[in-house]
Amino acid sequence: MTGLMVCVAVLAVASAYGVLHGRRSGRVRVRGRDEGRRLGAEELGGELGARATLVQFSSAFCAPCRATRRVLGEVAEMVPGVTHIEIDAEARLDLVRALDVLKTPTVLVLDAEGRVVRRAAGQPRRADVIAALGEAV
Repeated sequence: MTGLMVCVAVLAVASAYGVLHGRRSGRVRVRGRDEGRRLGAEELGGELGARATLVQFSSAFCAPCRATRRVLGEVAEMVPGVTHIEIDAEARLDLVRALDVLKTPTVLVLDAEGRVVRRAAGQPRRADVIAALGEAV
């Protein structure tokens, strides 16, 4: 009977963690550590957008990175003055460490001057990215 109770408790805790993790993954939000941080074209390996830049950190084995690439590419095509830059996290470990990127995909939303205004860890939804762009302008 004790084993059954332990099993039920473990399943309840794991389920609660899964629900919480699923809700937080991909949300575009402000992080205090990013405040005031600026990135330039030389660091990113591409030109910044006139209005905003979507920076995606990806890795070769990351399945959600492909879907994120598609979503960000579509948003960049839809919104004038927005560019999408994808960075291979494994090739740019210096930048990954400096920006505290802990998982892929991680998306940074930069304003026209290269300041980080939003961040998403996980696959963001198109609507959240578009809403974040409103704050970058």
